[in-house]
Amino acid sequence: MNLQEMIVYRDSRSRVIDKYLMSYEGRVIAVRKHPAVLLPAASGAVGSLLVCAAVSAFTGLWLVWWLWLLSLGHLVWRVLGWSIDFFLVTEHRVMAVSGILNRNVGMAPLSKVTDITLERTPLGRILGYGDFVLETAGQWQALKAVGYVPYPEQLYLEVSSVIFGAVDGSPD
Repeated sequence: MNLQEMIVYRDSRSRVIDKYLMSYEGRVIAVRKHPAVLLPAASGAVGSLLVCAAVSAFTGLWLVWWLWLLSLGHLVWRVLGWSIDFFLVTEHRVMAVSGILNRNVGMAPLSKVTDITLERTPLGRILGYGDFVLETAGQWQALKAVGYVPYPEQLYLEVSSVIFGAVDGSPD
């Protein structure tokens, strides 16, 4: 099973993205962002847990736990958002679907994509994610960057072959 089959199989149960596909459009690549996108909210929840525990232990003030519930609620909100955010590449376009209350769908037709860049920070290399920067023909871009992309090198090759039409995996 190659990466493309694995990605489509893994996320094929999600009906979140099906409503954004045209009837003649099949999903080629559909992935969620890397779970590292949740690290700031998770570290905030753990940090506030430690602070609330210390404050309540030394002062006996139990109302401080409401602050921890707020940070825990923020973490739950971010996990919910992560679970419905997708990066898609079909045979006709590239899309990023995000948002819980306000859904945002950024789209660029494959015919307008002129360049794709993979950027990886040191933390991204350690944790296994990268950022895609798309260049399109024209002034206004609805989809310019997609952050926290999992399997960045493999996805870069898969997306490049879809966008630039390499059928046999070669760049020619």
